[in-house]
Amino acid sequence: MTTFRFVQENARWLAAGFLLTWSSGFGQTFFIALSAGHIRAEFGLSHGGWGSLYTLGTFLSAATLIQAGRLADQLRVRTLALYVLCGFVVMCLAMAAVSNWIMLIFVIFGLRFCGQGMMSHLALTAMGRWFRNQRGRAVAIASWGFAVGEATWPVLFVMLSAIIGWRETWVMGAAVLALVTAPMTFFLLRQERTPISFATIHSSPGMEGRHWSRRDALGHWLFWALMPGLIAPAFMVTAVFFHQVHFVEVKGWSLAGYVSLYPCYSGLAILANLMAGTAIDRFGSMKLLPVYLLPLGGGLVVLALCSEFWLAPLGLALIGATQGCSQALIGSLWPEYYGNRNLGAIRALAISATVLSSAVGPGLSGWLLDIGVDLETQLLWMAAYLAIASIGFVFVERVIEPPIPKSDKI
Repeated sequence: MTTFRFVQENARWLAAGFLLTWSSGFGQTFFIALSAGHIRAEFGLSHGGWGSLYTLGTFLSAATLIQAGRLADQLRVRTLALYVLCGFVVMCLAMAAVSNWIMLIFVIFGLRFCGQGMMSHLALTAMGRWFRNQRGRAVAIASWGFAVGEATWPVLFVMLSAIIGWRETWVMGAAVLALVTAPMTFFLLRQERTPISFATIHSSPGMEGRHWSRRDALGHWLFWALMPGLIAPAFMVTAVFFHQVHFVEVKGWSLAGYVSLYPCYSGLAILANLMAGTAIDRFGSMKLLPVYLLPLGGGLVVLALCSEFWLAPLGLALIGATQGCSQALIGSLWPEYYGNRNLGAIRALAISATVLSSAVGPGLSGWLLDIGVDLETQLLWMAAYLAIASIGFVFVERVIEPPIPKSDKI
C-alpha cells in the first residue's frame, strides 16, 4: 500500500494522533523553557535552582505516569484524551498565574504529566494498537505533530510574549487546547478505528508468539538492554532546549533568531520520521537501533564547537533527524516485540523512564553550569555517550531473535 493511499484510507485516526502530539507541545521542554528567563528573574532562581525545580516536577510526572498509563488499556482513546485535555487546560492557566516556586513545582508536574506524558503516550499507544503491518508509518505520521509543534510554538511564543506578555501567552495556550484540540478530538474519534479500542481487540502478539505482561517485560533482558540508549535522546535534547536561553547568550546570538531556525530541526525530523516508519514496516524496528542515535551525536558536536550562527541550522537539523527516528522507532518497538494486549502498561513504564530521563537532564546540566562546567563541554560528553550506546545496540540487534512475522493486512 502506498503512503498516500494509506493516509487517505485512515485519515481520521492519523489526524487524531497528529492532533494529540501537536497539542502536547505546551507540556514539552522546548515550550516551557521559553519562560525560563522570566521565571528565573521573578523568583530569583539560578540555573541549578530552576533546573532542580523542573527535575522535581518532571520526576513526579514520571512516577504518576507509571500507573496512569495503564488507563490507555482500559478506556477509549477519545474518553481518556478529553479527561487529559481538561487537566491540561487547567495547568496552562495555572502557569499563567504561578506566584511562587512551590506552586511552580506542581504546575510543572501537571504540564509535563498531561503534555509530554499522557498526550504523547495516548497518541502513540493508539497508533501501535490500531495498526499492525502499517504500524511504522502510522506512528511516523502521528508523530509529525511533535515536529510541527516544535517548528511553530516557539516562534509564536516569542512573538506573543513580546506583545501581550509571557503569562498571557500561556492563557492563549489554554484557549487552543479548549477551543481547538478538544472539539476536534471529539469529532475525529466519534468513530474509532476499532469499535472498542481495548487491548483485547485486534490483538497482535510479540516475541515467541505471545502477549507480554509488564512483569514479563521487566524480567526479560531485552527491556534493560534497550533502555540506556532509548532514554538518552530525552535526557540530551531536553537539556539542550531547557538551557536554550543561556545557550544563545553564551554564543552571542538572539533568542528570536535561534528559535526561527526550529523549522530546520522540525523539517528533518518529519523527513526522518517518515523514512524510519517506512523502513520499520519493511525491515522491523531492531534494524534501526544501531544508527538512529548517530545524527544526534553529530548535532551536539556541531552546536558545541560552532561559534558562527550559520552552522546552528545544521546542528539542529541533525538533532531533529534522531528525534524523528526515535518517535517512529519507540512507537513501533514495544508492540512489535511485546504484543499490544498490554501495550499501554508496558509503554507507560518505558515512557516513564523517558520522562524521568528528561527530568534529570535540566537539573544535572544546570548544576554542572553552576559549578563551572560549560554547556559546550557537556554536549561533547553527551555525544561520546551516544557513540557507546550505538555500539551496544549493534550487539543487541545481532543477538535478539525477531518476532513472529506479521501475517495480516491491518
